[in-house]
Amino acid sequence: MSNKLKIGMIGCGGIALNKHLPYLSKINEVELAAFSDTFADKARQAAVQYGTADTAVYMDYKQLLANPGIDVVHVCTSNDSHAEITIEALEAGKHVMCEKPMAKLAADAVRMLETARRTGKKLTIGYNNRFRGDSQQLYKICRNGDLGDIYYAKAHAVRRRGVPARGVFLDKEMQGGGPLIDIGTHALDLTLWMMDNYKPRMVVGSSYHKLSQIEETAINGGWKPSDFTVEDSAFGMIVMENGATVMLESSWALNIRHEGAAKVTLCGTKGGADMWDGLWINGEEHGKLYDKEIRMGLTGNPAVDNVRGKSIELEMRVWIDSILQDREPVVKPEQALAVSQILEALYESAYTGKAVYFV
Repeated sequence: MSNKLKIGMIGCGGIALNKHLPYLSKINEVELAAFSDTFADKARQAAVQYGTADTAVYMDYKQLLANPGIDVVHVCTSNDSHAEITIEALEAGKHVMCEKPMAKLAADAVRMLETARRTGKKLTIGYNNRFRGDSQQLYKICRNGDLGDIYYAKAHAVRRRGVPARGVFLDKEMQGGGPLIDIGTHALDLTLWMMDNYKPRMVVGSSYHKLSQIEETAINGGWKPSDFTVEDSAFGMIVMENGATVMLESSWALNIRHEGAAKVTLCGTKGGADMWDGLWINGEEHGKLYDKEIRMGLTGNPAVDNVRGKSIELEMRVWIDSILQDREPVVKPEQALAVSQILEALYESAYTGKAVYFV
């Protein structure tokens, strides 16, 4: 009998097939034991590619959760179902990795956290950009105090023309929003993690539905303007309880020269940092300004060390180790909840035209 951790995958679409499964399959201590998807063919395809002769396939995820042999569940479904599935999985005695964002609604994210605490099961959210080479190096620099008090930051998630015109990405009802909740969530998570600051005081947000409605742009991008029910860009200012300010920019389509997803700019009392063309630290020493590139990772080459696969491989390895060694996940649900609460407040501010204050 195998003593490996048995993992059940709920949702067998692109995020499961391209992110979770290829890297979980490399970990010797786990077995991909069950697959569930409302489209049976997707579940069977995943099982054939990554399962074993004993792999179970379900159309109803509740049947997977009822399987007592499953130890861990990965939730890779649309945003609107994250909370329901995660809560049921925790109640069923499973540890859970849920894809980002934590939930479509902040209130549901609160319920997820409360359930994890009550059941004693581990819960983490799929913010894989924390595990990039530059992110790991910058996090160490921040924790060492090399930047001092970080009081101003920018969270960048900007695509010039990068609309995911597939699946349910353009469906506001299922996803909750567009680039802000899809990729802005990564940039904000990364920024708050670097600052170690999760207490917002107020936000002001704006969102736009501009380039998505231009017929020529839509045709070239592969979508219909009428199908585009979410924003194509959104921006916000977040003021934290300690006075620190974070500017957040997110877009799938924006007329801008420089684009980059999950990039961070930090400004502290001792120095600053940015990720735009490698990892750079700036500051003043002996009366002179300096800019220093930080070599990182295994090779010191950002083009090699920051490839997406390496960050995901580390993300999955660290998550499994947190279960095997009974320690806190790197991405804590309390942190992911703060991100969801800020994103929801930004959407509210954009809709009402007013600042939103946290009690």
